[in-house]
Amino acid sequence: MSPLRFAFQCAMLVGSFLLAACIACPASAAPPNIVMIVGDDMAWTDYGFMGHKIVQTPNLDRLARDGTVFTRGYVPFSLCRPSLLSMLTGLYPHQHKISGNDPPAGTDRSAMLKHIDRVPTLPRLLAQGGYASFQSGKWWEGSFERGGFTHGMTHGDPQRGGRHGDVGLKIGREGLQPIFDFLDQRGDQRFFIWYAPMLPHTPHNPPERLLAKYKDKVDSPTVARYYAMCEWFDETCGQLLDRLDEKGLRDNTLVVYLADNGWIQDPHGNLFAPKSKRSPYDGGVRTPIVLRWPAQLKPKRDETSLVSSIDLAPTILAACGRERTSEMLGKNLLDVAAGRTPPHETVFGATFEHNEADIDNPAASLLTRWCVNGEWKLIFPKSGNGAELYNVVADPLESKDLAAQQADRVRQLNQKLGDWWTPR
Repeated sequence: MSPLRFAFQCAMLVGSFLLAACIACPASAAPPNIVMIVGDDMAWTDYGFMGHKIVQTPNLDRLARDGTVFTRGYVPFSLCRPSLLSMLTGLYPHQHKISGNDPPAGTDRSAMLKHIDRVPTLPRLLAQGGYASFQSGKWWEGSFERGGFTHGMTHGDPQRGGRHGDVGLKIGREGLQPIFDFLDQRGDQRFFIWYAPMLPHTPHNPPERLLAKYKDKVDSPTVARYYAMCEWFDETCGQLLDRLDEKGLRDNTLVVYLADNGWIQDPHGNLFAPKSKRSPYDGGVRTPIVLRWPAQLKPKRDETSLVSSIDLAPTILAACGRERTSEMLGKNLLDVAAGRTPPHETVFGATFEHNEADIDNPAASLLTRWCVNGEWKLIFPKSGNGAELYNVVADPLESKDLAAQQADRVRQLNQKLGDWWTPR
């Protein structure tokens, strides 16, 4: 081989490596820090930036204004534990095997934790790229170390009250000092922060100063307390975002926001209303998804693209120059936002029993599967009887079931559900 030809081939090889790096981590001088903010039991409607006329969320409004907002975001399940693990793995509940919050009666809770040992998690995958990670708030899978976090708050020991976060549940309600300490101690190491406070989740015990703002704006005391909790949660988000600014981390930090599942407050009691949490309706499974990365993303509001929380792991890994796993079925939302990749044609999800019937077989606890395709949403019960069909664009509260008038569409969407997952 001539020296000239050898030099040309070397240049081509180097160029291909550079191109691959640019695709994986688009035009960034350095991979970003990652902050995931996860609301707990908050309806997709209950933000200022989503048009709510009473609830005030100025800090999340600011995040949305400065970032890319996908208003038609979904989570695959309207219960916290499976939903949270889907965010951290990019897998559906029937893939990661966590379908409920608690085990069958008589089953040792520790037996449920084996699945976190076999699935990839963002903290583990990012650690391979040199990231430190911090867990705070909701965390169901034992200790923070068991999920691959290098730092965290949750011990996860069932013998000491470990279930869904233990000490980690102090975050937000009792301040954010553990996160601030982590930021101060990290040096120049890139980081991933999981901020999933139990807010605005019950108990709805907001500061009196916030409750006073809502008492006279609604007729229901329970709704007033819930609204005040939403603003309290927003205040804590503002404290975290402000600390990033103070430390000069804003530009090259990718902040991701979404809620784990929805919540519609029962005006007559302290529970959730129908068609919200634990249901397949949009009140339970829809959430805005916000991405802010000033160094890379221009502000944008997308009110048409269908996106899902299973997209978050592939998106974060791409931003950080890491490879996704072969099981991840989500989109890179950075590419969707830039128009390089189309959004999902259809997003999918399912509902299961709160307590798992079989810790190794999610299908044993299945209640419904559902999908959204364009403006249409199909809810298909496990029994196969009583399918529901809604036009969620024209009828966002899903008040008019059109299944009887749209039998062909029901069949078409049910085929998509079968192609996605056939329970066994």
